[in-house]
Amino acid sequence: MKILVIGDIIGKPGRKTLQHFLPGLTVEYGVDLIIANGENSAHGIGITATTAQELLEAGVHVITTGNHVWAQREIIPYLNGQLPIVRPLNFPPGAPGRGYIMIKGTLVVNLIGRVFVGQYDCPFRAMDTLLMELDPLPRIIIIDFHAEATSEKVALGRYLDGRVSAVLGTHTHIGTTDSCILPSGTAYVTDIGMVGPVNSIIGDDIDNVLNSFINGVPHRLSVGKGKTSLDAILLDIDEQTGKAGSIQRIRREEAEC
Repeated sequence: MKILVIGDIIGKPGRKTLQHFLPGLTVEYGVDLIIANGENSAHGIGITATTAQELLEAGVHVITTGNHVWAQREIIPYLNGQLPIVRPLNFPPGAPGRGYIMIKGTLVVNLIGRVFVGQYDCPFRAMDTLLMELDPLPRIIIIDFHAEATSEKVALGRYLDGRVSAVLGTHTHIGTTDSCILPSGTAYVTDIGMVGPVNSIIGDDIDNVLNSFINGVPHRLSVGKGKTSLDAILLDIDEQTGKAGSIQRIRREEAEC
């Protein structure tokens, strides 16, 4: 099974870039399932029903999120509805929405880290509980681990090696070069990257971010402009064993968006 997992989509430039590249990537690589992190798809922070629909119409099958899922509060009523959006599984009990979804025989799980991110339930124990409770347990299991600390991401990958098909990091918006298949067959990368402006600071306007660092005064951030790129990971998963056969980093760039 060919699965394309796309990094954090940043605002309108990210959505337009996705629309531009995704149809061609789907055909070129014979993709069966497309997962994308959409928690920054609305104005660079949060997600709305409208932006979610744009991602789905572009070809995305499942939208994952993270710590900014509540930033656009209008999305909350939709999280328990028909839209295939998942929020982190290890949010506190009673949080709106769901932490996983089954689609095309694949279990897609969203987890969030705790180091430098927030006080959430333990992602390790949350995943243990889910793996014990699901019956039957699907063979193909893909995890979007939305976390800040490299060590926490690597640790979860090693902890789940052989028990899930892939552990793929999001949140930092900077793609890493450590994509690999761990010893027991789980595909891993510390961060997929993002879909958005190249000439930016992790998707945001450079001057606004620099002013915040230099002056120490918070500024309203805005999405950068100009040349954009798309970062994604392509997985080839054995449908019989659930183990990864290959993991490939994909990057596309275009002049303006």
